[in-house]
Amino acid sequence: MTTTIALAGKGGTGKTTVSALLIKAIIARTKKPILAIDADPASNLHLALGLPMPPTVGEIREETSKVALEGQLGVSISRHDYLTHEIRMALEEGDQVDLLAMGRPEGQGCYCAINHLLRVIIDEVNRHYSYVVIDNEAGMEHISRRTTRDVNLLLLVTDPTVRGVKTAGEMARLAQDLEINVQDTKLIINRVTGDLPQPLQEAIDEIGIEIAAMVPADPEVNRMDAMGEPLVKVNSDSPAWTAIDGMAAKILRF
Repeated sequence: MTTTIALAGKGGTGKTTVSALLIKAIIARTKKPILAIDADPASNLHLALGLPMPPTVGEIREETSKVALEGQLGVSISRHDYLTHEIRMALEEGDQVDLLAMGRPEGQGCYCAINHLLRVIIDEVNRHYSYVVIDNEAGMEHISRRTTRDVNLLLLVTDPTVRGVKTAGEMARLAQDLEINVQDTKLIINRVTGDLPQPLQEAIDEIGIEIAAMVPADPEVNRMDAMGEPLVKVNSDSPAWTAIDGMAAKILRF
């Protein structure tokens, strides 16, 4: 059975950092295979995981559409089989974690049939992993388009600002409006320094989402991020890593 965890939040809150540290925690505690999906068109999760940038699903969709229009698929292979092969070839394989990059949602043409096939194929790929971790863009585009149909845990990442918290609350409501099948939603407050000011605490209370973790500001994580070093190699005494690892142990019941 696959556990799907999606991370979302406004831009600049550190979703990718939290995603990478969460993946590190799951690997350390379970030794089970993980599929990481970079669903942000900016595509930098590979740097945090220390992996090369793979071909994106968006590029595969564009190429498949081009090949189909030019009649190059022929009759010996179906579009489903062709896409399945291309998606599996695009998986960047790492040590206990494989990476799939979504790229841009779509180009200028009509991709309804291809997008449907891609969703089916990605669902098929997902089932081969114990955990799927999705690093989303701010708008949750790929979740809303059912890149994956069900989300066991939606982690809304915010910085310690009222605006970030309110955005997280809006995203929780958006998930409900889009009728995404989210089993549980929790809040992560990232880059915390000291006690939370009263207006921030009031904003958190107002959105009514349980806090899963308060992740301390971590100079070493910031340095590694700035230098493009893999965050999965952060030292075990890192305050940010300790917070994410403790959260994973609690909410995923390791």
